Amino acid sequence: MKVLIIGGGGVIGQKLARKLVDRGHLRGADIAHMTLADVVNPAPITAGFPVDVVRVDIADRASVDKLIAGRYDVIYLLAAIVSAHAEEDFDAGMNINLFGSYHVFEAVRALGTKPVIVFSSSVAVYGGEVPDPIEDHTFLNPQTSYGTQKAIGELLLNDYSRKGYFDGRGFRLPTISVRPGKPNRAASSFMSSIIREPLNGEEAICPVGPDFMHPYLSPRKCVENLILGTEVAAEDLGQNRCMMMPGRAWSIQQLVDAMTQVAGPEPAKLIKWQEDAAIQAIVNGWR
Repeated sequence: MKVLIIGGGGVIGQKLARKLVDRGHLRGADIAHMTLADVVNPAPITAGFPVDVVRVDIADRASVDKLIAGRYDVIYLLAAIVSAHAEEDFDAGMNINLFGSYHVFEAVRALGTKPVIVFSSSVAVYGGEVPDPIEDHTFLNPQTSYGTQKAIGELLLNDYSRKGYFDGRGFRLPTISVRPGKPNRAASSFMSSIIREPLNGEEAICPVGPDFMHPYLSPRKCVENLILGTEVAAEDLGQNRCMMMPGRAWSIQQLVDAMTQVAGPEPAKLIKWQEDAAIQAIVNGWR
C-alpha cells in the first residue's frame, strides 16, 4: 500500500500521516510507503516504512504529473488556499483550489492506476437560502469563491468516479478547531484563535458577535473520519461521492463559556470583540 498526502505539511496532513504511521495499515493492506507533498517541505516523520517529503505546487501540471507518477493506492487531496485568501486573491484560489484539484484528477486519469482519492471539501459549499437541517443531498449554493471552487471540485470528483478513473470520496469539513500554531488567512481562523491565544496568555480578536453559530470538529476527529471514509466500500457510497463530515454546532459564546469552565475566567478577558465586516460577509455566507 502506497499513500500520498497532498497538503502533507498542514495541520491535518501531519496528524493524518502520524495516525497512519501508528496504524500501519489502510484498507486491509500494510502501508509500505508514504509521501507527504506540499508547497513547502513538510516536516519529516519517522516510520517503520519509507516516508518521503516532496515540494510540489499543484497549480503546476508538470509538477503534479511527476508526483502522481509514483503510482499510489490512496491519495489524500488536502491542499487548498484558505477561504479569506481565496476571496482576496481570486486567481490564487482558482489556480490551487480548482485547477490544482483538476491537475491531480487528470494526472491520475492519464496514469490509469485508479486509486482511492479522498478530497477535503467544506461546509462553505452551502449558502444562501438552505433548509434546516442541512443534509448530504442539500443543494450547493456557495456564497464565496472558496466554496464555489470546492463545489466544482466535488462535481469533478463525482464525474471522474462515475467514469471509473478513480474511486473518489469527498468530505465537507466543518471548521477544524482548535488548530495549533499561528493564525492563518482562513476567515474561520479566529474560531481557533479565541481559544488558543487566551489559553497562552495572549489577546485574540473575535470579528463576529457571540451569537454566531457554526459547526466544529476537532483535528483528532477529523483525522479519524478521513481514515474511516477511506475504508468505506465504493458500492456503499452511491452515486454522490461527497458528503458532510460530522461536527457539532456551537455559538461563539458557548465556545468561550466552555473555555471558562476549564481554565477559569481570566482567558476570556483577553478576547477583544471587534466586528470585521469583511470576515462577517464571508462567514455569513456559510451554513
